[in-house]
Amino acid sequence: MTATSMDRLTGFGLGMRREHYRAYIEGTAPVDFIEVISENFMIDSGRPLDTLTKARANYPLALHGVSMSIGSSDGLRSDYLARLKQLVDIIEPTVVSDHLCWTGVDGFNSHDLLPLPYTEEALDVVCANIARAQDTLGRAMLFENPSSYIAFPGAMTEWEFLAEMAWRSGCGLLLDVNNIYVSAINQGFDAQAYLAGVPFEVVGQIHLAGHVKGEHLLIDTHDQPVPDEVWALYRSAIERAGAVATMIERDDNIPELDVLTAEIDVARTIAAEAAAHRIAA
Repeated sequence: MTATSMDRLTGFGLGMRREHYRAYIEGTAPVDFIEVISENFMIDSGRPLDTLTKARANYPLALHGVSMSIGSSDGLRSDYLARLKQLVDIIEPTVVSDHLCWTGVDGFNSHDLLPLPYTEEALDVVCANIARAQDTLGRAMLFENPSSYIAFPGAMTEWEFLAEMAWRSGCGLLLDVNNIYVSAINQGFDAQAYLAGVPFEVVGQIHLAGHVKGEHLLIDTHDQPVPDEVWALYRSAIERAGAVATMIERDDNIPELDVLTAEIDVARTIAAEAAAHRIAA
């Protein structure tokens, strides 16, 4: 299947985390959509699925996977795709996404998002796997740019790989602005050059998050507020992208909900200013 269109989220959202479940179930969280980790709910029944079903009644939903392993030369796991399809059919999310990475080999899951070489051979593997996933789900998916700490020699840059991947497979992109910043600092490339190479017409969602500074590298931890440098890069991205659904990710060191919604308000302000700037120009 070559997917040529996809449903799109709108507005500003948050990752649904356990600490704030009640607000999502009651529909009182002031967000436009929610996102959950797909694998946490790929089960037949039980309280987690019941919680998600109740929250889904109040908000549009994005399913965001971490274990599809779209870059795996072993191909995609049939049991994984079947469980994901079952969840999609039950929950009817607006968006289904995963990461441009591989996560294991020979049935072993490393539980880490491992980098790919940006070569023609890897591109062929990725596009074949995307085709199978999209055929199984009957919809176009979004794939997220990774944060990186090492880089393989490759025939193209990451942004060139993403653009070619989207063109060949019909998938969309989930642009993680924090990941661009982290990778740019770690790998020494120009983050603005990255944005200039992104085909924003196929960007269906933007992620924002925080990171920490290690001894030699920035580490994508999702446990800190969005820093000023990432906000600045988001402004550049949204000036190019226009109105794209934007989400704050926080996976650890979870604050009160109002702290996260205050970050959402910053994103709203930047997006509004970017729209005004485009109109004035």
